[in-house]
Formats: sequence, structure tokens, C-alpha cells
Amino acid sequence: MHIADRARRIEPFYVMEICKAAQELQQRSGNHADPLLYLNIGEPDFTAPPLVAQAAERCIRDGNTQYTAANGLPALRERISGWYAERFGLSIDPARIVVTAGASAALQLVCMALIEQGDEVLMPDPSYPCNRHFVSAAEGTPRLIPASAEDRFQLNAAQVEAHWTAATRGVLLASPSNPTGTSIAPAALKSIVDVVRARGSFTIVDEIYLGLSYDDAYGHSALELGDDIISINSFSKYFNMTGWRLGWVVLPPALAQTVELLSQHLFICPSTVAQHAALACFEPESLRIYEERRAEFRARRDWFVPQLDALGMHVPVRPDGAFYAWADIGSWLPRLGVDNSWDATFALMERARVVVTPGRDFGTADTSRFVRFSTANSLAQLQEAIARLQRLA
Repeated sequence: MHIADRARRIEPFYVMEICKAAQELQQRSGNHADPLLYLNIGEPDFTAPPLVAQAAERCIRDGNTQYTAANGLPALRERISGWYAERFGLSIDPARIVVTAGASAALQLVCMALIEQGDEVLMPDPSYPCNRHFVSAAEGTPRLIPASAEDRFQLNAAQVEAHWTAATRGVLLASPSNPTGTSIAPAALKSIVDVVRARGSFTIVDEIYLGLSYDDAYGHSALELGDDIISINSFSKYFNMTGWRLGWVVLPPALAQTVELLSQHLFICPSTVAQHAALACFEPESLRIYEERRAEFRARRDWFVPQLDALGMHVPVRPDGAFYAWADIGSWLPRLGVDNSWDATFALMERARVVVTPGRDFGTADTSRFVRFSTANSLAQLQEAIARLQRLA
């Protein structure tokens, strides 16, 4: 069977390969005294709060499960708009919000609406692998630009200017970022937007971890910079609804109808049950729980990152959001008998029974020295992981 070129361009999702290898190791080792510790998964260890689960149960019990509008329940779009006002002091017209089947659907819809065959989109290296493949699937060309610790592993305006070509159509950023947990400083983001805006092009900012921001200096939405910004968001991370597959996008007014039309054809609508459940995310009791959990994620970061540094797994930039630590394990490669972080990942899995994500998932610029740790685990599990790594040190 002939496989389309666009499909052949998609690279492996290496974190999934690591998950498969970990499952096989777990099966081979049986009742090992040390169960595998999964510090590779970008998923909160918390699930939906009681009010959210109850809203889903009520929706099913009442038979309220038919299609919604393609752009989502009007009441949910209103609630999302209200959250921006309360949390960020922003006035976002609900008409600019399209609810989607996860942030992934939002990115797919936006890429299909904006990218022509051969269009280039500038992105930082490292960055979340799926984002570049959304560009590629829309027949565009992702251009990964090496980002340094000095710029918090984010692009700067000078790089955007220097790498801009006649084929460049826009930029795709993430703040806070996966895998680094670092955000773009507001002034730096404004400078990038100014460069892009002067060329009449688009700025897409993946803000799915924005709710899990721990530093007031960085906890700002890109939407502050104008209604031409495209912001991707999700109920997965801050709202702990990963498997519910629900997200949203805030669009420039001129783009909302186009994205709604694409959504009608490609998705019909997001999950009705998930949408009704998500209405309860914005109840005061649910928000109180989310804020308690945000504080817990911050406490885990505060303990875990210094422990990595003490082990020689240096985290060049302290994460200000999300639940990741982007660690340089170059000094560990000789002691593990390997020369890159991909092989180191398997060595750590076998010898310490700690599962991490290799840097190669996130780009090619020096990623062979880096791994991503996820702190979306209990503090007890993080402490056990450090103890095991200490025994190898």
C-alpha cells in the first residue's frame, strides 16, 4: 500500500517508544523489588475534581449527549472568557474562542487555516515534537532554530529576524515550554510579535501550561499583546482532564469563522460530555482545588530541581511553569558507558529503574546531552527516584 509523503515525514514519537520499552522491562522483571518510576510522562498525577466528575455523570444520566455546535457550548466559551478576566485581567470576546477536541485539534485547525504548501514556520529547538508535525501535516515546513539557556530555551527577536525568509509565514512558540518548563519574558515576546506583525504574519503561542505558572514575572498570556495573537490552550494540564480530550483556541476575529468551518467538517464537535463536565472547572470549589494542586507542583519543582543539580544533572534554567526539568546529563554519559542521552535513557531504566524522556524527541540542537524529567509524580516517588540515582552517582 502506498503511504503518503506527509505521513512518511512524521518522525517517531520517542517518548512512546520509551513507554513501550518500559512496559516490556516491567513484564520481564516481574515482581522486582524496585518498581519502575515513570518520570517520563507529561500528564498530571491528579484527575478531575469531584464537581467535574459529577457534572459528567449528570450529563450522561440526563441523556444530554447529543452534538453541540462545532465551536463548543456557548456557556463554556463564556466560562473560558470569564477565566481570562479573573486570572489575567483580559477581556476576551467569547466569539473568538473555539472549543476543540484537545489542544492538538486546535493546533491542527489553526495550521490548516493558515499554512500553505511550502510555508515555513519558525520554532525553537528544543520544543514539543507534535507541534512541528502539525505544521508538516499541513504541508508546511517547520524550521527549528537552536535556542540557548541565555534565552530560557526560547527564541528571541533577533533570531526571528535573522532566520526569516521569503517563505516564512509565522512563528509557533510555547510558553511555558515542553520540555523545559520555561516561559518567554513578556518584553521578549513583545519584541518577537513586533517583528512578526511588521511582516503581516502570524504568531501562534501554545499556552497549555500557562495555568501552571509559578512566577508572576512570566505568568502572562500572549493575548495581552493584541487580538491578532493566536493562543492555544487545554483542559489537560492545569485542569487535570487529559483523557477527556478538550481544549480551546483564542483566535483573531477574522479567523474564527474559518476555524469553525474546518471544525464542522473535521471534528463535528468536541465531546459533549467533556464540555458539560468542563463547565464545573470554573466553579469556586474546583478552582480552589486547582490552585492547591498548582502549589503542590511548585513544591515538587522546588525540591526536585536542586537535587538534580547536586547530582550533576544540571538544569541550566529553573523552570517557571509546567512540571518538567530539562537536565544536561553530559557528565553522566561516561559513567553510564554511553555517548548520548538516548542510550542513557535505557541505561537509567535498566540500572536505576527510573524512566525519563530522551532529548531527541524535542529537536537536534545539543539535545543528545539532555533528558526531560517530569515532576508530575508524588513527592515520595521523586524522592525515591533521586535516591536511586544517588546510588549510581
